[in-house]
Amino acid sequence: MTSSDELRKRREKEAVRIRTSLNRLRGEQRASIKGGESTVAFVEERLCIGCDQCTIVCDDDAIEMYKVPMASPLIQVESNQKAKILRADCTGCRLCVLACPTDAITMIDR
Repeated sequence: MTSSDELRKRREKEAVRIRTSLNRLRGEQRASIKGGESTVAFVEERLCIGCDQCTIVCDDDAIEMYKVPMASPLIQVESNQKAKILRADCTGCRLCVLACPTDAITMIDR
């Protein structure tokens, strides 16, 4: 029978393995995201949940939130926030892409 100490050690070892694997995948994802002066961020409105994370990380003030009517008839909310990229101010740094929890922001060519 497995003791509680052995089980705890096995769980810790597995947690380290999973964390390492996830960090490697995130690094590969970050490296594959294009960026720079020739690109600009783009928000897919239907994926944006209005969490405001992109505006927090944007150092260039290139993102503003705007209100749209709620699409669900089940939730009675007057408005819902969505992000909008100000193309002229966007420097292509990719911080918003990395911060977006729903992958609503991608980088496109200017």
